[in-house]
Formats: sequence, C-alpha cells, structure tokens
Amino acid sequence: MSAKEVDLLAAYWTLAGDVYPCAATEISPFPLRDRAEAAARAGWKGVGLILDDLEYSIEKYGLSGVKKILEDTGMKYFELEILMDWYLDGEARVKSDSCRQRVIELGGELGMRNLKIGANPFDKSPVDFARMTDEFATLCADVATVGATVAIEFMPFSRIRNIADALTIVEGAGQSNGGLMVDHWHVARGGSPYSEVAQIPARFIKGVELDDVGAQVKGTLFDDSTFNRQLCGEGAGDCPAFIDALQQAGCTLPYYGVELISETHRKFPLDEMAKRAFDTTIAQFSANRAAA
Repeated sequence: MSAKEVDLLAAYWTLAGDVYPCAATEISPFPLRDRAEAAARAGWKGVGLILDDLEYSIEKYGLSGVKKILEDTGMKYFELEILMDWYLDGEARVKSDSCRQRVIELGGELGMRNLKIGANPFDKSPVDFARMTDEFATLCADVATVGATVAIEFMPFSRIRNIADALTIVEGAGQSNGGLMVDHWHVARGGSPYSEVAQIPARFIKGVELDDVGAQVKGTLFDDSTFNRQLCGEGAGDCPAFIDALQQAGCTLPYYGVELISETHRKFPLDEMAKRAFDTTIAQFSANRAAA
C-alpha cells in the first residue's frame, strides 16, 4: 500500500490541543471549524470527536452547522469516542446509557462510521467476560440501527487488557458490526507481538489507530498513554511492521486513524499539530512498502 492510497483520520486527541483524557475539561480550546480546516489543509480525510466536545460544538454551530463543517472541509469519515461503563450496573451505567443514547442519536445524524468503546481504567470490579459479551452484543445491535460499527479499544491498564481479551468478547457476541480498535500504543505497551496482530480475523478489525511509544514508560501506563505518546516513526516501536501485520491480517478499512496524546504535541499551534501528525504517519506507509 502506497501513501497515495491511504486516507487518514485524526482521532480526537490528535488535534484537540492542550487538553487530555480525564483533565478538568476535555473540550478542545480550538473551535471545531478551525480544527476541521487545519485537518483539511494537512491532508486528513476524517476526524473523531468525543461526546462532550461534539455537544459543545452543537451549542455553538447547531447540528446542521456541525454537519456543514464536516462537509465543507471534505471530512469523509467521522468517529465518536469513547463509551465507557457499558457493561456495569448502578450509577455508572445510568450515565453510560445516557451517553450511549446521545452518541447513537448524534452519530446517526452525522454519518458516524465507528463508535469506539473501552473498559474504564479506574474500574476495579471483577472481570466478567460473559457479561461483557452479552452487553457488547446488545450495544452492537443498538448501534447497527444507524449503520455504524463498534470497536473495543483494549488497553493494558483496563479490564480488557489485550487482543485476546477483546477477541473473547467480540467472538462470543457474534455481531457483524462489532470488533476491535487496534491501537499501536496499546499493542506495544501490552506486550503483544506484531505476529499476534497479523492473526486477528479481518472481520473483527473495525478500527486502527497509529502512534508510537517512548523508549521508556514514564509514570504509570495510564500516565504514559496520556502524556508520552510519540509521533509515528519517532518512538521505539516499529510502525511499518505494525502496518504490515494489519495488512497480513487482511485489514481492508478505508482509512487509518491516528491517536496522538502527547504533552509535547498538544502545545504546538493547530496547523503545526495537524501537519506534523499527518506527515509523520503517512511516511510510515512508504516505509512499509519499501520494506516489503
């Protein structure tokens, strides 16, 4: 696959600016139109948003205005993230179900292609894969009503830690629109070899996120994920080998996502963020082809 054949989607944190997961606010300081226009100038073909930021943008532009921004800037692909606590009970589940309703409603209006979900990293309840499997099947059925897929992001600091955990759930659920979000950072920090990525059944690869890892883990794994991700090709991972593994698995997604959550990167001006992340990522496909 050559760089000219690749479309890239900027996952939310890649262009959000000086905010990060679990900060006091996760809403971008940059207006959505500014982000989408910067994305278009740099070459991106899609964007991802979190629900809070989308709701904020709807207050500013209206739902039709958000849709127009995506259309005006040529954003062909749109994702929402990240739904947590979809398998729990009690107050956490009530809040999760409220978010679930909104992401399905708004995602349907905006042509959402994929909904990213995960296991809350602060959840310490016993692991119950049977319950997760049942709940995942129900969630997939709900999201299928708007023609979107659901991708579990396995995270080494969560209850769904790795490829095997996520496959247990999606295989058991047996939903055609349900699968995995395969993020390079989580693969590398979770200790999974690229050969394991190459063995993921292609039908279960519903999303991909490219990024790189630092040479050393800084702080906890959650801290490292939140503050220390690296631009593709500038870390200790092997992004072309990861891409090759996905292609060996038979991945046929129309785009690759890029999720850069970095204390350094998010301080740059918006256009510089967009260009740095795009250029370093697209270069990995040329490197992948040269290696092949």
